[in-house]
This record gives sequence, structure tokens and C-alpha cells, in this order.
Amino acid sequence: MKTALLEGKKPPHFDKHIIGNLLLDVAPPAEVRDEPMLIGVRNDAGEIYRLIGAATLNSFMNAVEELFDLGLIDELQDTEEQKDGCDAIFSEP
Repeated sequence: MKTALLEGKKPPHFDKHIIGNLLLDVAPPAEVRDEPMLIGVRNDAGEIYRLIGAATLNSFMNAVEELFDLGLIDELQDTEEQKDGCDAIFSEP
């Protein structure tokens, strides 16, 4: 999986746990957006500050499970629709 921090967005306190729990390769945002499945993570200001791109459904589901385990919630959990180009968007409850 690939990840990128979005320029000008402040990472929240829990970001170090995301990096610690998921095996992510840092890549430019455009490269991450090229992945078939995209996960956004919101900061304390409600902005998407990190993108995680998954090449396979298996890696996407593993990332989603890890983010749930960190106590984050997916605002797109009950919909099949994408939002802001993301298939899942996680934030603190």
C-alpha cells in the first residue's frame, strides 16, 4: 500500500499509530491516487490530511481493519458511494 501526506494539512496525534500499524510505502500524492482503492484520513480540523492507496481488495480490507482497531470510524461505512475520491474516510469519533 502507498501513502502520502497532503501538503498544508496538519497530522493529528494518532498519525504515528497509523504509520506504526500499517505497512505503507511513502509516495507522491498523485501516485497514491492512481491506486484502485483509496482511503482518506481526517485530522482534527476535519480535513483529509493522509491518503492511503490499496492495489487489492485484500490490502484495502486489511487497512480498514487496522484503522478500526485504532478506534477510528469510517464515515462511508454504510454507503457504496465514493466521497472526495475515497472509498473510505476515517476520523476520530
